Amino acid sequence: MASHTPQQASKVAQSLTYQTGFGNEHSSEARPGALPVGRNSPQRAPLGLYAEQLSGSAFTQPRAHNRRSWLYRIRPSAAHPRFVRMNRDASNPALRTAPFTETEPDPNRLRWDPLPAPAPDTDFLDGLWTLGGNGDARQRSGMAVHLYHANSPMTDRVFSDSDGELLIVPEHGGLLLHTEFGMLAAEPGHVALIPRGVRFRVEPTADTVRGYVCENYGQPFVLPDLGPIGANGLANPRDFLAPVAAYEDEDRPTEVVNKYCGNLWTATLDHSPLDVVAWHGNHLPYVYDLRRFNVIGSVSYDHPDPSIFTVLTSPSDTPGLAGVDFVVFAPRWLVGEDTFRPPYFHRNVMSEYMGLIEGAYDAKAEGFVPGGGSLHNMMSAHGPDRETFDRASTAELEPHKVDDGLAFMFETRWPVVATAQALAADHLQEDYDGVWEGLERHFGS
Repeated sequence: MASHTPQQASKVAQSLTYQTGFGNEHSSEARPGALPVGRNSPQRAPLGLYAEQLSGSAFTQPRAHNRRSWLYRIRPSAAHPRFVRMNRDASNPALRTAPFTETEPDPNRLRWDPLPAPAPDTDFLDGLWTLGGNGDARQRSGMAVHLYHANSPMTDRVFSDSDGELLIVPEHGGLLLHTEFGMLAAEPGHVALIPRGVRFRVEPTADTVRGYVCENYGQPFVLPDLGPIGANGLANPRDFLAPVAAYEDEDRPTEVVNKYCGNLWTATLDHSPLDVVAWHGNHLPYVYDLRRFNVIGSVSYDHPDPSIFTVLTSPSDTPGLAGVDFVVFAPRWLVGEDTFRPPYFHRNVMSEYMGLIEGAYDAKAEGFVPGGGSLHNMMSAHGPDRETFDRASTAELEPHKVDDGLAFMFETRWPVVATAQALAADHLQEDYDGVWEGLERHFGS
């Protein structure tokens, strides 16, 4: 598990090949003959490997919703010493998990600048910083918003999250993700999905990397139904890329860190656990290029609700009410007639955390910058700032392409409770409410 320099990691990332299709039954083998034929768990697995099933859903869930993969590995995951809980101050004191009880839910609108620079030798796991969330990881419901800022590879160390799946959104610098299923590369403008329980390690492809993470405790992300849109549009399944098998056969001490019910637990193996030689199933990681999102919009007047930009959704027990949606505001044409084209003023029963990957967002004139984020909890009034409102209200309504920014939103059914560290952070913007000052009375004029 020797680490690469960022330049070497970048070259490896550029050389990767993938399989296509979201939610499909995929298979891959890094050695010919490693994948058994006609059996999941034969009496003796090929090449002296061990057969192991990784289940991301209950065994008895309907087939259409069942998530599981069969792994054929050099050593079984069961061969490990006792896990020991890591001291929070010695591991990552900035990483938190729902339920969030250290602060009261806050109805105020909040906005943050990017995370400050990390300390030297900060890897992806150490660089995670929790902004807030909702639900209860122990009940497998809700979500958390994390940010990361790192400058070092995870060397002889892997991570897995038993609490939920991780949707990683790079904003600055790319990531080379070594997983049990193979390698993925995620650059700014991509998202990477690491399912619950999958072990992985991260190597930066730049000197410093920064981005966002949605930890989804609830049902796994799926593509949203298209309803009246029909057969085509939004995210295409074939644009989601799954890895091909690639294994590490290394006998050297490797730390396995497991996030379990909010705490980090550690055990040290005498080998790399990324030793899966072949696999098949549908519980597996993906990467997706957000620029391939097929945007649907109005070609007459007004504009659809932002739900029309949903890339992935985690369904809840109430149809149409997501535990969390991942929404992207990708490049698109605006052509609505007699229409206020930026996002309109609104109050929403859902709660919205927004981040910016690059450029600018068309509803804000300044203050919302790449790497930063805003939180508008349920029923908090928000919308375009004064400068944007003034400009959009008097603009010539010619067809206009929005292509100077890439923003996203984690939208969730419950309020996002901010952590104490997020509310006390130096990069919290104390004057955020000021962007709506000066919205003058025009009635009667």
